[in-house]
Amino acid sequence: MAGKPTLHYFNGRGRMECIRWLLAAAGVEFEEKFIEKPEDLDKLKNDGSLMFQQVPMVEIDGMKLVQTRAILNYIATKYNLYGKDMKERALIDMYSEGVADLGEMIMHFPLCPPAEKDAKLTLIREKTTNRYLPAFENVLKSHGQDYLVGNKLSRADIHLVELLYYVEELDPRLLANFPLLKKGVGFPLPWLEPIQRGWVAAEDSRGSRSRSEWEGKGLGERQAGCMVQGQNRGSTSVLGFQKAVPDLAEPLPKTSSNPGYLVSEHH
Repeated sequence: MAGKPTLHYFNGRGRMECIRWLLAAAGVEFEEKFIEKPEDLDKLKNDGSLMFQQVPMVEIDGMKLVQTRAILNYIATKYNLYGKDMKERALIDMYSEGVADLGEMIMHFPLCPPAEKDAKLTLIREKTTNRYLPAFENVLKSHGQDYLVGNKLSRADIHLVELLYYVEELDPRLLANFPLLKKGVGFPLPWLEPIQRGWVAAEDSRGSRSRSEWEGKGLGERQAGCMVQGQNRGSTSVLGFQKAVPDLAEPLPKTSSNPGYLVSEHH
């Protein structure tokens, strides 16, 4: 019998978080081996575990999978979260790519230079309320069903709910005009509980809040805390690894809103 999937990444959200969500939604228990120092990343690189010398990497079914989309596609297919035919799969891919577009903007926001943060936040708010959320609201309104595709839970729904929590933590007011999407935030989702416990445990281990203080925070604020803490832990942070292991820092396109690098893959 195959063992639990093992996830190799930094102790933060980043590009592994959508993989955690998908596994949790599929009811799959998994283990995590956090990369805590540059030597941990060197070891994975030197033993041939990282095909393109970057993370995330997931050990599953005897494979060492890299590249986020490839990992998500495999998990979604294996656990029947990828539609019943080619047409449904095409829709799921289309919606998932739209989620990823906005998610990338939000994920890169903490790395934005202070002088550019206001302009970046304004752009994210505009794209959220005028482009992405209206599109998903209209899909749900058009067929009157609870799920985006085929009236059945798919990876597109899971990615969208994850995105909605990120939008909520950014600015809860952005969801005000989207009643169908707003239902997805705060709705009790049993498969989300392991991720919530992970947020609590991660913050407890960093010692910045007591458990009672942490559990009293809103769900979006918990995620925000994990993201900020995960990016400000000295040599184990994203930027810390960039300085310590520059050859493993995959460059992102240079733009006014994204001048930096992430020690992870980039699509």
